[in-house]
Amino acid sequence: MRGIPSLITDIRNKVFTEVARMAYSGGDYSRVEDLPYIIVPGDQPLHRESVFLERAIAGERVRLAMGLGIRPVQTRTLLTDGMEAAAGAEQYYEPPLINIIPYACHACPTNRYRVTDSCQNCLAASCQKVCPKDAIRFINGKSFIDQSKCVRCGKCEHACPYNAIIHIERPCAAACGMDAIGADEHGRAVIDQEKCVACGQCLVSCPFGAIVDKGQIFQVIQSILRGDRVIAIVAPSFVGQFGKHSTPGKFIAAMKQLGFDRVVEVAVGADICTIEEARDFLEKVPSKQPYMGTSCCPAWHSMVYKLFTDQSSNISMTLTPMVFTARMIKKDNPDCKIVFVGPCAAKKLEAIRADIRSDVDFVLTFEELMGMFEAKEIDFETIEPLEPLNEGTAAGRGFAVSGGVAGAVSNLIHEMHPDIEVKTARAEGLRECRKLMTLAKAGKYNGYLLEGMACPGGCIAGAGTLLPLDLATNVVKRYQNEAETHSPLESLYHDRGKSLEE
Repeated sequence: MRGIPSLITDIRNKVFTEVARMAYSGGDYSRVEDLPYIIVPGDQPLHRESVFLERAIAGERVRLAMGLGIRPVQTRTLLTDGMEAAAGAEQYYEPPLINIIPYACHACPTNRYRVTDSCQNCLAASCQKVCPKDAIRFINGKSFIDQSKCVRCGKCEHACPYNAIIHIERPCAAACGMDAIGADEHGRAVIDQEKCVACGQCLVSCPFGAIVDKGQIFQVIQSILRGDRVIAIVAPSFVGQFGKHSTPGKFIAAMKQLGFDRVVEVAVGADICTIEEARDFLEKVPSKQPYMGTSCCPAWHSMVYKLFTDQSSNISMTLTPMVFTARMIKKDNPDCKIVFVGPCAAKKLEAIRADIRSDVDFVLTFEELMGMFEAKEIDFETIEPLEPLNEGTAAGRGFAVSGGVAGAVSNLIHEMHPDIEVKTARAEGLRECRKLMTLAKAGKYNGYLLEGMACPGGCIAGAGTLLPLDLATNVVKRYQNEAETHSPLESLYHDRGKSLEE
């Protein structure tokens, strides 16, 4: 559903826009009680059975956009409850990050096979013949599957010559590579937070928009209005995300109109990361460890630590591009506020991880930033461009696309040591990442550099992106080709890695 316009994306955009508008108008959060009526106007529901239900869901979306939790349904609480803590100019986060609004969940059927109207009551009756549990019989001239007997083997689906049998799986559960989504007593989806790594794939897969991540739009704007020097560090996948007129130069101008003091591309941190991971690999593989995994994707990193604890020492300890960039800026500007702008929900957790000093004060997704642009009525078609970003190399910009991290590191190693060819393997999506790690644990990838990306396609397919995958891939590759430099060793900051890791 990512990149495809829908009622869900419209609603999310309205929520982010209205929260941003409320923040820019002075931050009087008492107005929050009016927002559900602005988001869901009129007296007729747009997509659910009741306008009151739609407004209740919109209210919870607003709270989540401000970093607050979902209110319990069994007690009377105001929409503003707890909002005083979240309405300041400092980072506010009330765990968990990824949430399911219970009364927005459709309680979709889970993992079952169903006979559709395409059944022709054929003489072959292949579906019935191949069923190992005699779960299929014919009723009123149509196949019928007894769900109490069915073992979900799928043989009937493959045997039907009319493709009349379909496999139904709860979309959020199918998208979750951690198997973290189950069901409550009412059949509604619930998240096992012990398993969840906040990749956000369930969020973009739910057709009912019931899954929502928490945000910091309000806090970012309050920091800007307070007079803080707020610097945006922008992930390489930003290019093209805000429409066909949003050139890098126009994007910089738009960010200035929002109140950001400066914009820095995280590709410079990616260049530093490439250099440090290359050194890390040369030093440790195979003398100290059998293989090395890249460090950049926080959800991949969390997956390894949760499911492959005994292999976690084989993941590079190099800081991520976000952290390298933030630390570099904070060293030079210790009193500034850093806002990471990117495609990823999991970066919101990385920014507050206790085991690293991220130096990131706030995190916004592209989707949330679009709400800020719309709140300020910024028109990319007419805005005058400023000087575009030009410090990141082609290698650093390529981190946005699956294969870009491993490719940059292996190319740099070959550049420094032409006699060395690094073998690489990569996986996209956490299910495939788990397969990759299972093989690595079994010794199948000894000597390899492994790249794991939680989102299929890489960062350009993150939960907070706005473009379809194919289009985003093409735009980023074009942006790579426009880079003035190509190798991370040509970066102005190529020698700052060690000092930033201290």
